[in-house]
Amino acid sequence: MMSELDPVRFHQMNSNKWETIDNYVIVEKPVSLFVNNELWLTFMCTPNQLEALAAGFLFNEGAIATKTEIIDIHICESGDVIDVWLEHGAQKPKEWKRTSGCTGGYTGTDILTLKPEIFNGVSLSAHCVHEMVAKLFRTQDLYQKAGGVHTSILSDGNEVNVMAEDVGRHNSLDKLAGRMLLEEIDMSRKIILTTGRISSDMLQKAANIGAPVVISRTSPTSLSIELAEKWGITLIGYARRNRFNLYTHPGRILEFQSEEGCQIK
Repeated sequence: MMSELDPVRFHQMNSNKWETIDNYVIVEKPVSLFVNNELWLTFMCTPNQLEALAAGFLFNEGAIATKTEIIDIHICESGDVIDVWLEHGAQKPKEWKRTSGCTGGYTGTDILTLKPEIFNGVSLSAHCVHEMVAKLFRTQDLYQKAGGVHTSILSDGNEVNVMAEDVGRHNSLDKLAGRMLLEEIDMSRKIILTTGRISSDMLQKAANIGAPVVISRTSPTSLSIELAEKWGITLIGYARRNRFNLYTHPGRILEFQSEEGCQIK
């Protein structure tokens, strides 16, 4: 199993004094994805949950829809190659589009042509949003040890059902999708919380997972707001333990009712 953290020694200036610090940094590693013995692309990622990363990426790209389509996923001993064998052929995109941001990913999907339309009846209280944000921060295991990593969780509004961490915010959502697929996790309510910025490609992955509510610690982009409005997704940004910005479909968020705790409908 590949390590998620590497030890590091560095010099720190603190109150006009130098200190030598022994700590850890998050691992970033190139990992190549082969599908039916054909190289598709190379992830820059944190080398954990690699089976989920591969399965989730293929799911989000529309190459697979169910676990039964996967014959085998094999991680090579060195941890830098993922071999996925499918029960059917898979057409590798002719062109990969670079997604936005540092340590961005790739997609072959034309996001502007998608029509997921996630209009369902889930609603939750503002207090519940605050509580889930607090749980997101508490689950940041690697971040608390080394920083430099994104955390994403899938919640039913009460519990953290699935968690993933990666140097790439896109990878963290692929890992969520992959774990749902491989572990056959069936959830009637799907709420995504992430520390990463919500760009259009992040929103597309959330839509594929079927999340009607997406909450981020930081900002959405103009296109993600436009798509969230079109697709029926409630988009929340700059979420903290006591405040958040609500950008689209506000009808899903109920008024704050602290005496009744976290309300989900």
